[in-house]
Amino acid sequence: MQKKEIYSELSSIRNLMERSAKFISLSGLSGILAGIYALIGAGLGYYLVYGSSGGLDYRDYYVNDKAVVLQLIFVAIAVLVLSLTTGILLTVRKAKKQGEKVWNPSSKNLLINMAIPLVTGGILVLIFLLRGYFGIIAPATLIFYGLALVAGSYYTFTDVKWLGIYEIVLGLLAACLPGFGIVFWTIGFGVLHIIYGSIMHFRYDR
Repeated sequence: MQKKEIYSELSSIRNLMERSAKFISLSGLSGILAGIYALIGAGLGYYLVYGSSGGLDYRDYYVNDKAVVLQLIFVAIAVLVLSLTTGILLTVRKAKKQGEKVWNPSSKNLLINMAIPLVTGGILVLIFLLRGYFGIIAPATLIFYGLALVAGSYYTFTDVKWLGIYEIVLGLLAACLPGFGIVFWTIGFGVLHIIYGSIMHFRYDR
């Protein structure tokens, strides 16, 4: 047997093992759209916090205004629902094209490993809201989202781990500069998602 044939067979075996162990139907396009939704949401959040006067100076009385906080929560929930819906629809479509099942052992493991830090972070954010610690909500969401991506990356593309690491770093920076949480939130959930989604789309979706 020639070396090329051996390498070809080894490559086929490797791809088969990867498909069975990892969930590879994640859509890069869904990441791009999630980033766009986040940018729109951040724009609305910027207007709610800073008004039409512009500037990015920290304004404690705006951030601690319960009415403004409730509006920001509504915007965040809307962005989350749109992102999840788009992600599920595009992932299902990609899985069908690849002849894969969306609900399989790999996707279950991916969901479970991501759910633990996400649920923990979500509960912590609710506690922060009830306690009035509004300034550290943005850092917390970035950090726990990043931890969820790192935890789930073992069951999908390695690129997801690096996205998670960048989100964690941004969250830590945001914790050092709490008055600029909306800026770091925009970069983390908007810009990074678009960059990551574009890389994933051109590397794996084509």
